[in-house]
Amino acid sequence: MSPEERAKEIGIEFTSNEPGYLNLCIRTGNLLITSGHTSDLCGVLGHRGLTVEQGYEAAKDCAVKVLRSVHDEHGTLDGLRVIKLLGCVYSAPDFTDQHLVINGASDLLHDLFGKDGDGYHARSALGFAALPTGAAVEVEAIFEVKG
Repeated sequence: MSPEERAKEIGIEFTSNEPGYLNLCIRTGNLLITSGHTSDLCGVLGHRGLTVEQGYEAAKDCAVKVLRSVHDEHGTLDGLRVIKLLGCVYSAPDFTDQHLVINGASDLLHDLFGKDGDGYHARSALGFAALPTGAAVEVEAIFEVKG
């Protein structure tokens, strides 16, 4: 099953984004580079704040938004390879499970593109003192347009 078919099977809908202040996804050569996409969930991970499980779902939400922007630019999810993710987590000072939070985004991409294939990507998961609008998570990505 292709990434496009799999996305539709799990309920991801591709609706066009309204142009904004910044380009949500830009192509240069054979690369698609996205802006950071923030979660709808707001709040701090750790220390009486949000749980890792809530953060995981927020990261997954970010990945869906990234995929919509990539789809807007490329017209399909097919023919792409996931190269790199940057995951940013609004974290309490003692929170150290950013990697488990960003697994929400990585796991979705593995599911769509294959963990052992085009979805096997490099990644950074970092903690931040704050994110725009108080979002719990922000994710950006780089995809390669194959062939």
